[in-house]
Formats: sequence, structure tokens, C-alpha cells
Amino acid sequence: MPARATDARRAAVLGSPIAHSLSPQLHTAAYTALGLDDWAYGRFEVDEAALPGFLSELGPEWAGLSLTMPLKRAVIPLLDGITDAAASVEAVNTVVFHADGRRTGDNTDIPGLVAALHERGVDKVESAAILGAGATASSALAALSRICPGEVVAYVRSAQRAEEMSGWGERLGVAVRTADWSDAARAFEAPLVISTTPKGGTDHLTGDLPERVGTLFDVVYDPWPTALAAAWQDRGGPVLSGLDLLVHQAVFQFEQFTGEMRPVLDAMREAALRALG
Repeated sequence: MPARATDARRAAVLGSPIAHSLSPQLHTAAYTALGLDDWAYGRFEVDEAALPGFLSELGPEWAGLSLTMPLKRAVIPLLDGITDAAASVEAVNTVVFHADGRRTGDNTDIPGLVAALHERGVDKVESAAILGAGATASSALAALSRICPGEVVAYVRSAQRAEEMSGWGERLGVAVRTADWSDAARAFEAPLVISTTPKGGTDHLTGDLPERVGTLFDVVYDPWPTALAAAWQDRGGPVLSGLDLLVHQAVFQFEQFTGEMRPVLDAMREAALRALG
């Protein structure tokens, strides 16, 4: 079990760069909503070289850490263990400090993706498409392994990326077929499209949308909407943003850090929207 509120009072997000992170606003809003006045959540610029030293200096007041790039893999050998979810994508975004001194890693992006889709009524799809093949794409595949029994087509820019995505599919038990990025417009035939590209990466595809579209999950949240998301909404299709993923994965982190199961999703979402103006 994670440390309870009476045992630990601090948590933080680490990464490099880190100034853009909304995690402090989300977690602080959750503390406020539940009256956890003795909890504090910080933000620290930490790169791979500095991570071991940073971890070694943390005292018993620490409950957990949120991790962003470039630490999600670098932290693994520094931990006492990781969950199956984290192992499935070789990435940890959550470190939990236990009362017995153990430090374990988890990946809340995967259940966060599933929970965000569930909130919008997407509990199962027969097939899906992924745009891109980076770190977020592997988490998307892991999430799809839970809700998509059929084929997932990944649209990628290189043979190397195609090989990587095929490998992830085999590892995660997902039937993955790769296709060249030049054919990315065909992704829109799928009932669920997950775009994992950086901002601007799909702008050129907006003119290729069919009249009827399924559900789009675009992991960008700033600026929002993306050109693709705006065009998708004009077609009347459901759209999820990176903000949906951000708040849902943060809820899972918050629960592990504090042991609290009272709902904080709305408080986190409102804080994120305020922070983004």
C-alpha cells in the first residue's frame, strides 16, 4: 500500500525541461478539494545525470514522484520494482514511496488513456489507428490491448519506426499492421484514431477527412484545438484531447501517492483549464 496522508506530505514532478508541466496545479487542486492542507506538490528540473543524486536525498516525508521526459526509462534501474503496466512499455511516469522504504514504479498513462475513453463512452472498438510511433504511441498500444480485440494500423515515417511498432504489438499482444505516413489519411476510416504526433504534425491531413468520422484522441492539449481536432469536430465526431489524458493519469497518481479514493477528476480538470487560460 502507498504511504497514507499521515505518513508523508510531499510529492513533485521531475523532468527536463519541466517549467511547462501542469502537474503542480492538478495535484494542488486535488489537495485543496479534499482538505489535505498538509500536502505540497513541487516541480524540479532534473535530468538523467542528476536523477540518482536527487532520489538519494529524499526523506521520509516524500510520498511519490511524477516523471516526464527524459526520466521515464532512466529511473527503472533505480527502483525496487515496477508494475506490469510499466514493464509492458518500459516506461515509468509514477514513483510511489512505500512505508517500508520501497520505491516502485508504475505507468498511469495506460489506464489514463482507457479511463478517458471510457468517460466518453468508448469501452471497446473492433479496430483502431495510431498516427505516429513515439513513446506515447507505445502507451496507446498498451491501452488498446485492453479495449481493441481487432487490428491496429500504425502510420509511421520510417522503416525503423515500423519495426519498433510491430515489436511493441507483439510484446503487448496487439495485432499491429504498419503503414507509411504518406497514407495517413486512411487512418480516418477507423472507428478510433489516436494521434500521438507533436503539435502541427497532422495539420496537413485536415482536408482528407471523410464526411463521417469515428472518435479522435489527439494527445496535444496546447494549443487547442489542433487543426485536426477542429476539423473533426466540424464533422460531428467525438474528440478527446491530451488534457483528458493528463487529468486521468494524474488521478491515478494522486490515488497512489495519498491513498485517497475520493473523486478529484473535476477539480483537476478545472485547474488545468484555468492554467491554460
